[in-house]
Amino acid sequence: MNKKIFLVISASLFSTLVYADVRVAKIFGDGMVLQRNQPIPVWGWADKGEDVVVAFRTQTRKVQAGTDGKWQVTFGPESAGGPYTLRVSGKNKLELKDILVGDVWICSGQSNMEWPLASAQRAKEEIAAANYPQIRHFKVRNDAGGQPKEDLAFEGSWKPALPENAGDFTAVGYFFARELHRELNVPIGLINTSWGGTDIEPWISKKGFENSNDFKQMIASLPAIDLQAEAKARATAIQELVKGFQGSLPTAETAASWRLPSFNDSSWPKMNVPQLWEQGALKDVDGTVWLRKSVDIAPEDAGKEASLSLGTIDDNDETFVNGTKVGATTGYTVKRTYSIPKGLLKPGKNVIAVRVEDFSGGGGLYGEAAELYLKLGSKVVPLAGPWASQVEAVQTDSNFINPNSYPTVLYNAMIHPLIPFAMKGVLWYQGENNAGRAQEYRKAFPLMIQDWRKQWGQPSFPFYFVQLASYNAANGNSEQGSTWAELREAQSMTLSVPNTGMAVTTDIGEEKDIHPRNKQDVGHRLALVALHDTYGKKIVFEGPTYKSMKIEGNKIRISFSSVGGALSTKDKQSVLSGFAIAGEDRKFKPAKAVLQGNEVIVEQEGVPKPVAVRYNWADYAGAGNLYNKEGLPAAPFRTDTWPGLTAEARYSIKK
Repeated sequence: MNKKIFLVISASLFSTLVYADVRVAKIFGDGMVLQRNQPIPVWGWADKGEDVVVAFRTQTRKVQAGTDGKWQVTFGPESAGGPYTLRVSGKNKLELKDILVGDVWICSGQSNMEWPLASAQRAKEEIAAANYPQIRHFKVRNDAGGQPKEDLAFEGSWKPALPENAGDFTAVGYFFARELHRELNVPIGLINTSWGGTDIEPWISKKGFENSNDFKQMIASLPAIDLQAEAKARATAIQELVKGFQGSLPTAETAASWRLPSFNDSSWPKMNVPQLWEQGALKDVDGTVWLRKSVDIAPEDAGKEASLSLGTIDDNDETFVNGTKVGATTGYTVKRTYSIPKGLLKPGKNVIAVRVEDFSGGGGLYGEAAELYLKLGSKVVPLAGPWASQVEAVQTDSNFINPNSYPTVLYNAMIHPLIPFAMKGVLWYQGENNAGRAQEYRKAFPLMIQDWRKQWGQPSFPFYFVQLASYNAANGNSEQGSTWAELREAQSMTLSVPNTGMAVTTDIGEEKDIHPRNKQDVGHRLALVALHDTYGKKIVFEGPTYKSMKIEGNKIRISFSSVGGALSTKDKQSVLSGFAIAGEDRKFKPAKAVLQGNEVIVEQEGVPKPVAVRYNWADYAGAGNLYNKEGLPAAPFRTDTWPGLTAEARYSIKK
């Protein structure tokens, strides 16, 4: 879900660093992948004026550290291969081993890019089958900065795609890399610098905004950002909030008694479940919270084996029934179902106690109400509703902020430190957080692409992105409008930027889950775009795209490009779904649509004089069944240009 929005700020200030030993930037390390067939920059820090010698394969470069201690060398292009060693010598020596040369892709965006392989569909099988030592993954840890940072705040490491590591890979990136590796037989590196629940504006540099007529006035109003002072003030406010919620925090001995059925929780505040506690009384609280629920069990059901379903919990949990631990799970994407041993349940009152640890963003039991139940044979006892709640602990580190409070802060900390690392291109999956400002996204998204290209000094590197999957965010559709459809339209319009490509995923989404588990098709469709556009493979890489319309009496004829072998339907029927039609009154009605060769004929008896057609124009757009014969879905479209729901919405600094 869109929830990972809080942060621990590194206290280090680069102006005060002492470069006693020569070192490289944190993105460099054992097992890394360097970009083939391009100049290879390598940089780091040493003492002011120190001579640094850097050697890679047959190339050696010598440089002197500047007045700020920074040094940089650039090697000539290398062909794919490895493993190799990179050596750095100054007053001390470094040796980075097991280096491959291949293609490096930046993976960025919000939670659907961050989403790990361990939580994708068929995760166990995919992880067990991950035997691709030449695919490497580097996860940039979440961080934000008021000014561009010279280096990443936290150490990271390059991991090969093997069963012991692959579960932590970005799932979209992994499936993309696997297909490229199989097709090209070259090493693939993934730099995963993504953060769930983030707007696009924090990912754009200040210079990028300043060079934009659409945003330069906004960025001019940006105050000086002191993230540490803001985080300290926020921490104080949270302590006061918790005090008002329950009074003082418990001792360790008291908290340990909260799992017991004998504990009296009648004075505890009630919290509606399922619901993130931030949406209730514990706004912005990160830490440990207990939730307790009493359930009456009939005598004939007591003593039976049972199962407890708690849906998804953010982040980790320990769960107790009548004081006995029945399970524990790590990870906010994992559904919880625990077995209750025979004999544990008693006639009458039984107590379920869940200890939840949340490290950032939303916390608590947040799945669907139907996922919360106690199952006793064929009998199901619903558990949704009020639970007693109490805070055990609040994160003691006061240095945390909401990165969506300001523009630029994620670019500063999670993109700028990577520049100028040589790479092939970028994969991007983001937009859910910007759906409410979809029309403005038409400007912001191209701006970010152009900004990154300018910052890297590569005006046309490939930039491929995922169009939003289907999700019923607010029941939006053609008749009443849809912010998600407008965001998808903004994404389609961004294809006018040179060397961009889009994977359509409206057929992949889940109506009640913003995180589709099917990341295999997402990675596959991105790979098709890259194989065609970047690597020159002669393949069909996209589905049908709206081209033009023609009004023919009471019908409208729609023509398409990118039809591949031919237009088709998912179920191989001639009748299409997902179409709506409107007359001059601009009131859309579901339409009858049929294939006629490589065109679609749309009509509706109640619309005798049609003027516009929309296809899959909805938050949840899974109804559409128009594909090409290669199995790629048609992109959503509309033929009208009537004002949408987001026409007037604009970004503003939240602080």
